[in-house]
Amino acid sequence: MSEASSTRVALITGAARRIGRQIALALARQGWDIVVHYGRSEIEARKVVEEIENLGQRATCIQAELGDEVQIRSIVPAAMAIFGRLDCVVNNASLFEGDSAKDFTSASLDKHMHANLMAPIILAQDLYSVQPSGCVAGMASVINILDQKLFNLNPDYLSYTLSKAALQTSTVMLAQALAPKLRVVGIAPGLSMVSGEQSASDFEAAHRITPLGRSSLPEDIAEAVCYAANAKAVTGSTLIVDGGQHLIPTQRDVMFLATAQANQKETF
Repeated sequence: MSEASSTRVALITGAARRIGRQIALALARQGWDIVVHYGRSEIEARKVVEEIENLGQRATCIQAELGDEVQIRSIVPAAMAIFGRLDCVVNNASLFEGDSAKDFTSASLDKHMHANLMAPIILAQDLYSVQPSGCVAGMASVINILDQKLFNLNPDYLSYTLSKAALQTSTVMLAQALAPKLRVVGIAPGLSMVSGEQSASDFEAAHRITPLGRSSLPEDIAEAVCYAANAKAVTGSTLIVDGGQHLIPTQRDVMFLATAQANQKETF
């Protein structure tokens, strides 16, 4: 095992692409060394490692499938073997597949619960286990990326939403159970990037359906993560970063609403 340095180390799941990449780079700019977790995006993960090293920080990438408990259990030991310490886990990676009450299956729920709930809890458990005895309260943290949908429920993406609702509940329960060694914080983004079959124009329309006229950008989420990772008195709470998107009640997911509005405009 490598001798631990004085530089804090963060593990970000799903850090090879999209929001995870932005989080990894933002923390690196603040002086953190970074563990880039990836599932299948090895080439992208290695590029992120190179970008972080160009910023003057140490980085490595670790592959693991987050639906497999054995593979999840290997992540923290691998990080410790390289850096000798681990101070923060950002549970960013998420399975996001569509289903509804009409086509729900136990297989879909099980798949979402394993990736979106089991993996974050195990990583929190493992992070707790490697904190030294007598460590300063409030320094180490788990940050769970949630979703503004939890504050504005609609029936779309049923299994995904259920898994994120469970993760939000676990954020509170783990904050209670793992203190004072660990803080556990939730961050709930709004629509931040083009997702699934969404078109660029639909994304822009959906992005504007907020009180601020803009939802969250990946940079906004990364900024919130950096705050949470350094906020020594914040635990068991969730920061909603969505431009106020959750303040506008919707009966469908905002992606579907934007498409419907665009189609309506084309009709007239």
